[in-house]
Parts: sequence; structure tokens; C-alpha cells
Amino acid sequence: MSIHSEHPFLPPPDDRYRVRRLRGRMPLPVSVWTTELDGRPVGWTVSSVLLADGDPGEVVGLLDEDSELADALQQTRTFAVNLLGWSHRNLADAFAGVLPAPGGAFRLGDWADTSWGPVLAGATGWVGARLVDGELGHAGWSLLVRAAVEHVQVDAPADGILGYLHGRYRQLEL
Repeated sequence: MSIHSEHPFLPPPDDRYRVRRLRGRMPLPVSVWTTELDGRPVGWTVSSVLLADGDPGEVVGLLDEDSELADALQQTRTFAVNLLGWSHRNLADAFAGVLPAPGGAFRLGDWADTSWGPVLAGATGWVGARLVDGELGHAGWSLLVRAAVEHVQVDAPADGILGYLHGRYRQLEL
């Protein structure tokens, strides 16, 4: 057995998806989108997100169409976007399904109920949104979610914004 500096299962650079390679060089915010369906909270980590200013403003995101949140949004039509701080790295991984969370990911933080979905105490801000009329579409391999912003709260980040760049979390300062 030998030790290599490169990943043993990663295809050579020329064989990788070019769009994904370029997207990996774009810093992205990390958020958890939440809603409540039949009295039960549902959430998913989303880093492909954009806020568009307007009257009303809109939030646009790319979501895994196989996620439980995608199914829930079809019914609830409302959700909260929780912008995460640096201290929320494990929470982001738990909601993405890559870190175990005994009892569920919602046990990893303090949450307040809102009209749009659960909101994380200590989030650097959050948005309450309602899906724009029409069916959820697709963008590439993802589900395209487009919603009108109905509420915005901006809080001072205690420890910086949680960002995602080139496959790793980064601490972004304001």
C-alpha cells in the first residue's frame, strides 16, 4: 500500500464536469431551508442560493429533488431560509445528511416556530418565503425553487458567515 497526495477515486481533471469545477471556485453561502409539514419540521442544507432585490424580493435556490424538503415544499408552499454562521458547520452537515444526528438534525440547535418554518436561534439572518405560483422547475440536475420574500431578519454574525468554496467550509468575515 502506498500513500498518495491525490484522492484515489477522483477522476483526472480533464474527465470531471467543467461546470462543477468552475462552480467549486465560486464562494457560496451556506443555509438551511426549513418548513413544517403535518406538525413535523423538515429541513435541508442549501448552498446554491440567490436573493434578488425587488418588490417583492425573491429567493432562488437549487435543491436536491430527492430530498424530503422538496416533497414538503410541494404541499406547504412556504419555508424559512436560515443563513448559517461559522459555528453551524456540524448543523449544515447534519441537514445535508453527511453527519449523524441522533434524534434528528433539529436537535442540534434551538429553533423558533414561525409562519414559514423553524428558524435557528443564532442564525446570521433569515428569510420567510412563499413559492411563486406554478410548478417547481429544474435547473441542471437540481430542482429550481423560486419564492417571494415575505419577511427578512438580519442579525450580526457572532463568528462570521459560513461559506462553501472548493469542497470545504470557509469562515467569511464581514
